[in-house]
Amino acid sequence: MTRLILASQSPARTKLLADAGIRHSVLVSDVDEDAVQARYGVTDPHDTALLLARAKAEAVAALPEAEGALVIGCDSVFEFDGEAHGKPYTAAVARERMLRMSGNSGVLHTGHWLVDCRATAADDEPAEAGTDEAPDDGETAPGSGATLGVVASAEVHFTDMDPEEIDAYIATGEPLHCAGSFTIDGLGGAFIRKVDGDPHAVVGLSVSTLRSLLGHANVRITDLWSTE
Repeated sequence: MTRLILASQSPARTKLLADAGIRHSVLVSDVDEDAVQARYGVTDPHDTALLLARAKAEAVAALPEAEGALVIGCDSVFEFDGEAHGKPYTAAVARERMLRMSGNSGVLHTGHWLVDCRATAADDEPAEAGTDEAPDDGETAPGSGATLGVVASAEVHFTDMDPEEIDAYIATGEPLHCAGSFTIDGLGGAFIRKVDGDPHAVVGLSVSTLRSLLGHANVRITDLWSTE
């Protein structure tokens, strides 16, 4: 049976996978995001999202528990006015950002990185890009050796928010640990007017992007659908 490990502690990501019927387990990496960014000096929000997703996936893939599984790492970065906005952590930062975001729009970048930790057959060649083949005999196929990633981005348009609403939202604590200081699948959804692009990317994991990455590892997403 093919196993998928989510290298993220995000409740929203694991709920999204569960709601989509995708069987998975969770292993959290100990990646220091600030240290990773300082090491590579990446400032572009798009590239930063992919870099951090890769760091998380590779850290979990190196754990003994990941042997024989596929590991997906994700990270989100919000781009607003040319700036990269990660988690605000403090009420003051969240408030300043949300006052600027009111009535405006930005782009949420979610990086996805997949590592195939299954053993490869000695006489098998690595999977070719774009393949969508998978075994139909019910058995787990040899590993592809795949390690690759992609970024799914979506433009988020916000409604006008008055300071009292912003303060009330921040008081719930929800935006303090979310990229960009908002959610779409929680209380923050009330302040989002529309999304241009994959709404799952705004939650933090694009299911269609995951399907594409699994294809490069010769796995169909249907192989991971829960039968319970």
